[in-house]
Amino acid sequence: MLKKIFIMSFLIACIGQTANAEAYINDLRNLFLNNKAIIMAVNLRTFNAKDTDKNGLIDENEEKGTFLNAIERLDELKEEGVNTLHVMPINPTGKLKALGTAGSVYSPASLTELNPYLGDIHSGVDIKDQARKFVDECHKRGIRVIVDLPSCGSYDMYLEQSDLFKKDKNQMPIVPTDWTDVRLFDTGVDGSLNQALYDLHIQYIDMVMGLGFDGIRADVATLKPYTFWKNLISYARSKDPNFLFLAEASDSWREPPSEYAVFTPYDKLLDAGFDGYYGSYFNIKDWTKGSQLINHVNFNKKLFAKYDTPKSVIGSFTTHDELSPVLINGQRLSEMIIWLNTTLPVNSYYVDGFQTGAQYIYFWGNKKADKSYTDDDYYFVHRGKFDLFNFSARPQGQNQDINNNFIIANKYKKTFSQIFSKGSFTPLSVSDESVFAYARSYGDKTIVTIGNLDFKNAKQKVKITVPKMNNKHKPMVIKGSSGHCTLVQKKDKFILEIPPGDIQVYLINDLSIE
Repeated sequence: MLKKIFIMSFLIACIGQTANAEAYINDLRNLFLNNKAIIMAVNLRTFNAKDTDKNGLIDENEEKGTFLNAIERLDELKEEGVNTLHVMPINPTGKLKALGTAGSVYSPASLTELNPYLGDIHSGVDIKDQARKFVDECHKRGIRVIVDLPSCGSYDMYLEQSDLFKKDKNQMPIVPTDWTDVRLFDTGVDGSLNQALYDLHIQYIDMVMGLGFDGIRADVATLKPYTFWKNLISYARSKDPNFLFLAEASDSWREPPSEYAVFTPYDKLLDAGFDGYYGSYFNIKDWTKGSQLINHVNFNKKLFAKYDTPKSVIGSFTTHDELSPVLINGQRLSEMIIWLNTTLPVNSYYVDGFQTGAQYIYFWGNKKADKSYTDDDYYFVHRGKFDLFNFSARPQGQNQDINNNFIIANKYKKTFSQIFSKGSFTPLSVSDESVFAYARSYGDKTIVTIGNLDFKNAKQKVKITVPKMNNKHKPMVIKGSSGHCTLVQKKDKFILEIPPGDIQVYLINDLSIE
């Protein structure tokens, strides 16, 4: 009882302080469109879950992740340089035909309610006020908050509102691809939208804006028509012109996950008003030539130049759909992703646990559960990927080197924000095809990034041409080699043997190659 009274008093006092504080102004679109966002994707269900017995699961007597206990980790993220959270769906999850013992966060039972498990039952405060408190505390620390809009609905939702869902010739709901726990929404098509579904999305926008969120990330945005998004974005912008819309869409996606689904490609989504999209940086795991990275950067530059309003992209090198980088190519790939996110013309993007080298390997994964909150009796997981399906422990690794790189790189992104937000992007001539090199230049400063996409073979001896550089210029190391490597400068050339999977970053003062 005393704990309940204390928490209620604390929340009332905090809410009062928030009301009296200077009004928060949403600047997320401006931040994003200038490539200044450093985004961390989090699942509040696991974000600060208290796994006291260290078995990897949050058992009945342990504390699940909530809006309120998430606040405890905000100072940690701020110190690490994160300035934006992507909060995965906060809606109640479906319990029928579910995956995992808690249900996927991307299988919502409702779009207009909050997941009751994200509330602190001891607080005595309404769950929406708890959500507002979480967002307010983010804002106090200079952390903006994007919330996730699921693309489909759960089977539970279908049973309650079947008019919202697409049906086949036998009048059965559609399972997109192998997403067995969700059913495909019936969005309608351009010129004939499903008004009931559209109105539900309006209610969703009203709810999340009322909670103080700064933007949305649209899950598989390609599954809704151009007009659906154009109208929804216009509606949100009429309420807050700075409200961000980020599309989960890729230029490498060519078809929908179901023959019954609408498919709106990435460029049409940008036409509809989305501020940015995912791009295809997740393909780095398959790239073997430096030109493949450079080509994708140039592709996005050319794409964005077509629009009258600014557009941008995230460094989608690692997402909740991707294997942990340390399982693919170890610490070296994680460090490469960190410094690419920092130095490329992208918004940095990570998934909770990445910053410490989490592998997302759950020893209880896909085994029969002692207890389930859904009709799935197994701890369903995608091995090596972020857990979206169970009440699992906070994702974290023990790699301090990755964490140090993460913190240092984020500081440099802020220190040299003019270069990284306004500077030119110049691919540099490289003598080895597995190596990439590029320069970011603004004013009288140039930052050169060099990396080796060959993670297996011996050191590569390469020559890199840096236009206008001469022997008077003295490169300063921002990120040195992860192995033994000596950089030799000869007039306009860098000459070095670069280790497998290595990435290096240098600052050159009094040099402009814009």
